[in-house]
Amino acid sequence: MHTLDGVTREEQYRALGLSTFAFTVCFAVWTIFSIIGVKIKQELGLSDTQFGLLVATPVLTGSVSRIFLGVWTEQFGGRIMFPLQMLITAVCVWLLTSVQTYEVFLLAALGLGLAGGSFIVGVAYTSRWFEKERQGTALGIFGAGNVGAAVTNFAAPFLVVAVGWEGTARVYAVVLAATAVLFYLLAKTDPVQQERKRTGERPVSASSQLEPLRNVQVWRFATYYFFVFGAFVALASFLPRYYVGAYGLELTTAGVFAGLYSLPGSVFRALGGWMSDKWGARSVMYLTFFVSLAVLFVMSYPQTSYTVAGITGPIGFDFGLSVGFFVALTVLLGFVMSLGKAAVYKHIPVYYPHHVGAVGGLVGMIGGLGGFFLPIAFGMLLDLTGIWTAPFMLLFVIVAISTVWMHVAIRRMERSRHPGLAEEKFLSDVPEAPVAKPVSEGRKGDEAASAQPAQ
Repeated sequence: MHTLDGVTREEQYRALGLSTFAFTVCFAVWTIFSIIGVKIKQELGLSDTQFGLLVATPVLTGSVSRIFLGVWTEQFGGRIMFPLQMLITAVCVWLLTSVQTYEVFLLAALGLGLAGGSFIVGVAYTSRWFEKERQGTALGIFGAGNVGAAVTNFAAPFLVVAVGWEGTARVYAVVLAATAVLFYLLAKTDPVQQERKRTGERPVSASSQLEPLRNVQVWRFATYYFFVFGAFVALASFLPRYYVGAYGLELTTAGVFAGLYSLPGSVFRALGGWMSDKWGARSVMYLTFFVSLAVLFVMSYPQTSYTVAGITGPIGFDFGLSVGFFVALTVLLGFVMSLGKAAVYKHIPVYYPHHVGAVGGLVGMIGGLGGFFLPIAFGMLLDLTGIWTAPFMLLFVIVAISTVWMHVAIRRMERSRHPGLAEEKFLSDVPEAPVAKPVSEGRKGDEAASAQPAQ
């Protein structure tokens, strides 16, 4: 049973601080290929499709491993799983420096990708330390560890220049291993694990933890996360390559500009958690999707030259985004995506308090798979179309589909909860306290489920 009796504010902040720091380091390692991959691409003469696959491969492991790491964290606790996951990843990062061929690079990238699984370990561990009404803010602060992508984009290019990509990988491996040791020494066993030890209660079985995955609501959350997190990871890895190719920038400059996208896409996740606590996850998701649609529409428009038949002759003019304006758009996009990431995870510990690991693992896995498939799709689109902005066209379509699905699902939920309002067309028409319709005994469970707040 989840109990916080005797847990002090100091212990809560200690757990949150350690988890956030560890996740930041893990995320920096997880996105390292966005920088060293550019050098590897040049050394091996890779195509854009091959480069996209290399960058995306760590994301595959980080995504698929989340559901298993989530279940194990529910069973054994984050104080054990977090250091274990980091130590194994550190070994894989160190071994990366001895690789010579593209195929083996892909295998090494699979091991490095385990760093991405740290997210669900931290979510399951952190959520156990906080009350329900404060979990959104706490998990938003923890999720700000995504800033590790910005750390890599800012710092790794200069490390590569100073010590080479092999030396950069070794530095990352040492830092990750040291973080694992510090976490184990400084962190405390979470309240749930302590209660189990005191009462002798056995951990929930894996099959029981996976039971909620049959709920369509869980998969809807996962679809939203495919964009707000999966596309975030994909763009954090793709933007350095985009700036080098589309604007002809140096790698160090491209890394800094990509970091300007990753930074707000990370640190404002805490704000998204607070907004979700205060105004609800639904409002935050609408804001995220609407702003993303507008920004991606502009970003996807390619450099274009027009010639118009004027009265006195042809009139020509060009359209294109300057690098400064494009960077500003990525900062805005990263900001709203960070809000959306927090909004998705706000309700998992509320709806599924005893299945945070499994449900959060599935949502994180689907979102992470976006970070795997999208870089590959970006590379293929560049090879097939030859248009630099084609990847942003793809993201625009994904957001449009997600927005429509979310709105339709919300409207159906409202009509199910209030049948008398089925003909109404606007959400604002729903009264604050509609009269509940009596339900039969056999349908009470279904009606109670549908009466939960819509996401």
